[in-house]
Amino acid sequence: MSKTAAPALAQQADPSRWKALVFIALAQLMVVLDATIVNIALPSAQLDLGISDGNRQWVITAYALAFGGLLLFGGRIADKWGRKRAFVIGLAGFAVASALGGAATGEAAMLGARALQGAFGALLAPAALSLLAVMFTDAKERAKAFGIYGAIAGGGGAVGLILGGFLTEYLDWRWTFFVNIPFAVVAAVGAYFVIHEPSGTRNRAPLDIPGVVLSTLGLVALVYGFTRAESEGWSDLLTVSLFIGSAVLLAAFVLTEALVRSPLLPLRVLLDRNRGGVYLSLGLAVIAMFGLFLFLTYYLQVVKGYSPVKTGFAFLPMIAGMITGSTQIGARLMTRVPPRLLMGPGFLIAATGMLLLTQLEVGSSYPALILPAQLLLGLGMGTAFMPAMSLSTHGVNPADAGVASAMVNTSQQVGGAIGTALLNTIAASATTAYLASHAADAAAGGPAAQLVQAQAMVHGYASAIWWAVGILTASALIAFTLINTGRPGGPAAASGPASGAGSDEVKPKIPVVAH
Repeated sequence: MSKTAAPALAQQADPSRWKALVFIALAQLMVVLDATIVNIALPSAQLDLGISDGNRQWVITAYALAFGGLLLFGGRIADKWGRKRAFVIGLAGFAVASALGGAATGEAAMLGARALQGAFGALLAPAALSLLAVMFTDAKERAKAFGIYGAIAGGGGAVGLILGGFLTEYLDWRWTFFVNIPFAVVAAVGAYFVIHEPSGTRNRAPLDIPGVVLSTLGLVALVYGFTRAESEGWSDLLTVSLFIGSAVLLAAFVLTEALVRSPLLPLRVLLDRNRGGVYLSLGLAVIAMFGLFLFLTYYLQVVKGYSPVKTGFAFLPMIAGMITGSTQIGARLMTRVPPRLLMGPGFLIAATGMLLLTQLEVGSSYPALILPAQLLLGLGMGTAFMPAMSLSTHGVNPADAGVASAMVNTSQQVGGAIGTALLNTIAASATTAYLASHAADAAAGGPAAQLVQAQAMVHGYASAIWWAVGILTASALIAFTLINTGRPGGPAAASGPASGAGSDEVKPKIPVVAH
């Protein structure tokens, strides 16, 4: 886009864009909440519906597979149908699926409802992010909008733990599903009347059916592979087969996208070094964060004896840190410094908070250790998430905004699946090794044996958290190395050898803060 065109677009910005942000943020909060709120309710739902221990993981897995597998398809549908239409349909479908989940009377109904939630979530999430990308074109306004969105994306999961604990403890597990309905209705009605999508930003090219099939099957195999590895082990034959199948399918997908006339995911979206750096660094960071949510939840409830509600409130410092980092640091500095100088230090601050948690012991003090660690984690991740969300559509053709937005959601979804499986496996191995080295104490019985069990569990968590420290450090290095776009008004950095290829250079681009 020419330098003179961006101000003109900014002047023609939709006057209702800030009202629209309220409903977009509300929808994003609902989707992120749902990723964790059901975890707290799962034991109660399992008991009520007679779900076996072997099948209970499918309440989580059915959602993850549908959501992760259909994201790219959902992003392209949003580009083709229009983001507003995809957004409203996604909300309506998510509300219906939530109602079915809350009213479920058996295992099959519950799993079907969860898969349906994931499918509509895969349409809703990229539509929401791409709406921000095409509606907010002014640099400073875009920074504020993505600051709010980034805070929700980063902190919503922890809010889900609080809300899930409250609803399960004081009402009923079914309300963890029913609570989505008012969110969805308000957001859909508001969006219908308030959102006015800019004209000329749809992608009306024919749908790439081979790409849809290959990407969906490849992503489903990948997410299921990591999910299965957590329960069945990495050497399980089906687990290994899923990883091999996923690699073959995704390789075929990339080859297909390079050859077809109207690809589902134009490779130029991935090969731009700034967008690629965002997808990779954010995916790695989510690996670390999802593992931590799991460990801290079990540590606080099993080792410390916290109730579900108290556990949820124990995550409040992390939420406060994320909101502060995103809206007060990220949004304020994003128009003044290059994004890598927010993302890189942000991930390092989060790694410092994670480093504190490697000192976790059975008797660790919440105020002295866990609280400051959470503040650092939240502050760092909030600061990094904010420019990452904005850069996920950096310089992209408006007709590709939906699928570019889907890629950042895909990196988070796959990162979450990897984080839960990988770090949980590391923790379990370390716990087993600790128990083997303290076999005599464990066999003694009584309080001594219980203490050894707790110590082994915490030792496993601390061992896995060391890996999380390394992963966050790697995220910082990737951000410093790959993301080289400059601050607004400064000289633009090269986007790498692939950035000049394809229609990104010949069609109008979405003005971004650092372009």
